[in-house]
Amino acid sequence: MADPLAGIPLASIRVFEAAARLKSFTRAAEELGMTQAAVSWQIKALEGRLGQSLFRRLPREVQPTEGGERLSRAATEAMTLLRRAVSDLTEADEHILSITTLASLAAQWLAPRLGAFQVANPGLAVRLDTNPVLLDLSRDGFDVGIRSGHGDWPGMESQLLMPSVFTPVCSPAMAERLGLKEPADLLHAPRIGMEKEWAAWFAAAGVSGGAQPMTRLTADYQVLEVAAALGDQGVALASPILFARELRNGLLVRPFAQSVSFHTGYYLVWPEGRRRSPKIARFRDWLVAQTDADPMIVEARQSVAEGP
Repeated sequence: MADPLAGIPLASIRVFEAAARLKSFTRAAEELGMTQAAVSWQIKALEGRLGQSLFRRLPREVQPTEGGERLSRAATEAMTLLRRAVSDLTEADEHILSITTLASLAAQWLAPRLGAFQVANPGLAVRLDTNPVLLDLSRDGFDVGIRSGHGDWPGMESQLLMPSVFTPVCSPAMAERLGLKEPADLLHAPRIGMEKEWAAWFAAAGVSGGAQPMTRLTADYQVLEVAAALGDQGVALASPILFARELRNGLLVRPFAQSVSFHTGYYLVWPEGRRRSPKIARFRDWLVAQTDADPMIVEARQSVAEGP
């Protein structure tokens, strides 16, 4: 059996429902934000599709015909159910903030601070996902992402949070064992991480001659490479921002101040057109305030601004 609604636009049913409920094309137009002429046109088009009149046009109002009354009751019930369902979905969505971010940044910097955000926003639950791939936020059900790069992703708006800086880190015992005095001492040290990234750091530190292939470990996540450094396995390239706690507590040391960047920085991203979403705006404002208050980020920003 053919669907009797297949040839009827939902917009026409919506206009009809408002006109029948309010018994006025003019008041329906005001409620729907349309002109009275547009309402009248939609009603005539619907009557033409159904092959019958739905209203009696009276001097000061319109009255549904017998068929119009039957359709009006069903339309009002259907529109009420639709409004309730959309409202429920919207309200539920506004009470959950879904974030996708990088694993190391989530574990080392974001997660320890999220409690403060939730205290300040008790009606907003947070769902945190770690994924190295920049997802289609709208399609995959995420409100915002935090990603590394240059801030120019198609279909996204972005806000720079912190610069990308990497520097050698190791345990105090490893630094003492290697007797590190100058950057060139790392040419023959056991290193953790990708050789091309180490080559970039040596170039930034002004070390020539080429490093020996001394890599002991590479991992998908920065936090795993630093874990190896904490275990006295070698010297890792890491963000002093993300591992500020370990540096502050003396678990890690920075034998040399030189740093290198592999991309512009870490960005908060959200789909175009959602800048004014209340939960996104609240999270963005809170996150920017957190970065502005982080002394390691302030130091890194100043270092990047001053250049080599």
